[in-house]
Amino acid sequence: MFNRRHFDFMCLSSAAAALATVATAAEPKSKTPDDEHAQTDVVDACAKACSDCQRACGSCAAHCAGLLKDKHAEHAATLASCLDCADFCAAASQIVSRRGPFSGFICESCADACDHCAQACEKFPDDKHMAACATSCRACEKACRSMLPHLGHAAG
Repeated sequence: MFNRRHFDFMCLSSAAAALATVATAAEPKSKTPDDEHAQTDVVDACAKACSDCQRACGSCAAHCAGLLKDKHAEHAATLASCLDCADFCAAASQIVSRRGPFSGFICESCADACDHCAQACEKFPDDKHMAACATSCRACEKACRSMLPHLGHAAG
């Protein structure tokens, strides 16, 4: 014979089993050590590329400022692009290196900023400083885009 207490226990047991099933289904598949190592390598490479690009863009911005001072007004756009790109790269490097929850968002934005900055600098192919900045931006863009699938989501 069932009394109220037995009925409550059965309901709670059923609810707990249902929650356990939902929680287990929602958990991602466990990663192997090789998967985790590969992800760590990709994330570390991205953070390093962002840090390297930040320095390259900062240096290129100073170069562009000098060119502007020498009355080369066509470098105003590259100066602005390099400054903004350096800021994106700095933020991405910090957030990615600590595996922050917004890594996907900042990496997608950083990749877009690097693409824009590289395009601006590539307009001056004979300037070695700007060519180096464009190369660094392309490497950072590639590293950020390569990392996005390893996060399990992409910014959207």
